[in-house]
Amino acid sequence: MERAMAILVVAVLILLCGSQVRSDASSHRYKAGEAVPLYANKVGPFHNPSETYRYFDLPFCVPAHLKEKKEALGEVLNGDRLVSAPYKLDFLREKDSEVVCKKKLKKEEVAQFRAAVAKDYYFQMYYDDLPIWGFIGKVDKEGKADPSEYKYFLYKHIQFDIRYNKDRVIEINARTDPHSMVDVTDDKDVDVEFMYTVKWTETDAPFEKRMENTPLNWVSATILMRVLKNDFIKYAHDEESADDQEETGWKYIHGDVFRYPKYKSLFAAALGSGTQLFTLGCILSIQPRSTFHCTGGHLCSYICIAGYTATSFYCQLEGTNWVRNLLLTGCLFCAPLFLTFCFLNTVAIIYSATAALPFGTIVVIVLIWTLVTSPLLVLGGIAGKNSKAEFQAPCRTTKYPREIPALPWYRSTIPQMAMAGFLPFSAIYIELYYIFASVWGHRIYTIYSILFIVFIILLIVTAFITVALTYFQLAAEDHEWWWRSFLCGGSTGLFIYGYCLYYYYARSDMSGSCKLRSSLGIWLASAMASSSCLEL
Repeated sequence: MERAMAILVVAVLILLCGSQVRSDASSHRYKAGEAVPLYANKVGPFHNPSETYRYFDLPFCVPAHLKEKKEALGEVLNGDRLVSAPYKLDFLREKDSEVVCKKKLKKEEVAQFRAAVAKDYYFQMYYDDLPIWGFIGKVDKEGKADPSEYKYFLYKHIQFDIRYNKDRVIEINARTDPHSMVDVTDDKDVDVEFMYTVKWTETDAPFEKRMENTPLNWVSATILMRVLKNDFIKYAHDEESADDQEETGWKYIHGDVFRYPKYKSLFAAALGSGTQLFTLGCILSIQPRSTFHCTGGHLCSYICIAGYTATSFYCQLEGTNWVRNLLLTGCLFCAPLFLTFCFLNTVAIIYSATAALPFGTIVVIVLIWTLVTSPLLVLGGIAGKNSKAEFQAPCRTTKYPREIPALPWYRSTIPQMAMAGFLPFSAIYIELYYIFASVWGHRIYTIYSILFIVFIILLIVTAFITVALTYFQLAAEDHEWWWRSFLCGGSTGLFIYGYCLYYYYARSDMSGSCKLRSSLGIWLASAMASSSCLEL
């Protein structure tokens, strides 16, 4: 047992240390005239950030030496495809109407740009790791009722406004010149001269806060606390009303309370998966800025926790087929995720979207699962089997289960889940709006301190509600509490899932392929949320 645990600890420490190793990054300090890295990333319709394509899928000016940036695994999974941009923004060097290239657009290229402008396409770049967004054109609808009369214009002049503090870049914005456009309404060859302007402005903003220029949502914390206070007042009133009822009902079923649950292998597997995702969520909430650098390492490291927790608990419930339980633990979350990914990645490949993972990346993920994750799962399972932990009930379980009396409809599983899920959700839905605006919008989420507080509040409220409802269930002489408490604790994930659908489909009317693409994010986010809550 000691040897297995030692191997387990060493493996976790190695992977944790390895997960912190980052590729060589710039010091973000530059001298006057020194080149600052600028990468073009992707283009896509503004109202659906999930639908993205490579920047040079549109016939922009291609630099003489096109170079693709070597991306980390997290960047590839995020759909980033970074290549060298056609603009040169050297440090502190201003430019006025610098010509990028002179290009004759063919009919097909004009039609391509027009289709992109009609869908409000935007472009995204990264300058010294700072994101840049801008539109590629506009549609003139003023005074025109018939869509066939619309005029489509392509911007050909971009102005970059850059703010710096001593030798560091602090902020960058891209503005398009509305007086420098080319008409792409008709299918005919068009001569275009793409240009750009660079302006530098000094600022005293510190480098450490350069990603925090997005307006902060401190008011959400105040509203959140008010909602939470009202919920607790209402709950306390309900609890006082319950004091008038018989409080000794649970004593009648003390011999049935610790009877093992049905489908205990599935119960233990779900508990193990929830523990793993809960631990992963805690770590990422503490290290939000290094998410893409630690997700792979932490996911592989903490998969052993799933095996240990599931197998240990399964053996405590006197389970005998621990190998099957271990396989169920490994597939319970990952198998549905993999099948969903295969389907959505195929759709993304058909539409040539940047969300489609390259074959090499898929091979890397499979190898990580085969060579790292699976052995850690087995290692954790072996350690859990040999932990010698025993389930010690404080009282003896009777031979035959006591009959459960008839209960009102509102004490059944579905109403109890609705009650248990709604209260924690009401405490976090305000912050969820800003998170979804970052996932499916163009905002950058930076309020990690508020997010951490909301996460803690979610855990506390979920735990309190689950314990209280379990007590009321036992007081009603209903001893089948294992699965009920599990589902009540995780029902908040169903509300989050529903809010995901409401938020996404309420934003705009998307095409079917785009909705399929975003459903992976909705499913993954809600699954992780529900699994984390289920652990409580």
